[in-house]
Amino acid sequence: MDRVEGLTRGGRPAHGANALPSPYVSGDLYDLVLGAYTEDIAFYVEHARAADGPALELGCGTGRVLLPTIEAGVDIEGIEIAPAMLERLARSAAERGLAVRAARGDMRRFARPRRFALVTIPFNAFVHNLTPEDQIATLSCCREHLLPGGRLVFDVMYPNVGMLADDDGVPVLELEVPHPETGLPVQLWDTRTQDPVAQTQHSLIEIRELDAAGAAAARHHFETTLRWVHRAEMELLLRIAGFARWSLAGDFDGEPLTDDSVVMVVTAWRE
Repeated sequence: MDRVEGLTRGGRPAHGANALPSPYVSGDLYDLVLGAYTEDIAFYVEHARAADGPALELGCGTGRVLLPTIEAGVDIEGIEIAPAMLERLARSAAERGLAVRAARGDMRRFARPRRFALVTIPFNAFVHNLTPEDQIATLSCCREHLLPGGRLVFDVMYPNVGMLADDDGVPVLELEVPHPETGLPVQLWDTRTQDPVAQTQHSLIEIRELDAAGAAAARHHFETTLRWVHRAEMELLLRIAGFARWSLAGDFDGEPLTDDSVVMVVTAWRE
């Protein structure tokens, strides 16, 4: 499945009298559309298994990554800001017979009683931070919660030339998945508007549940805004947050970051 730019675990709802709801007001609908995304799970589970100590996942959502990590025998807990996502996580954990530790919190200013060998922010969630101040606060809070020698690992969308050249205001069919109960198509459409100066992308998202004739039997509308980060900017943010060593890759296999990369995978160590 290709990476979905509008409805990943990043982004912040727009504000105002006519604002649409956030995509994260329904954990069930979120799982219906993105529950089948697995491209990053093995990567994060392997990092958690290799960590010499407990792990923490920020933006754990409905448990798409967190639950497989628990099943792998890792001592891990999660933090999530959206109540509906946490509710879905609790139900999914119960269905799988898992004990899950997850608390509601903000990645910019969370506080846990212990320190961790690994902190992760999967699935583009870091782009929830729409200002440099929020970005630095998140990175600093992560570093504060790392044990000496511990690692912060996260991925973000990368502003490659193709993405920046996309036409604004054009609905794009991002993905289509079968409904797990009916087998009928469920589509995610994204209409994006970019601001290259602010480095933000605003998405109007429509999820369509189709009937047997291919017509939309149900439509769900959301909006969200995210902020992308360039390579040099990411390195500066890490340095300001107190990290002295990091690596940046262009995919989950460790390939170099290039102009064509669609994702930037960040690993930073606390000395």
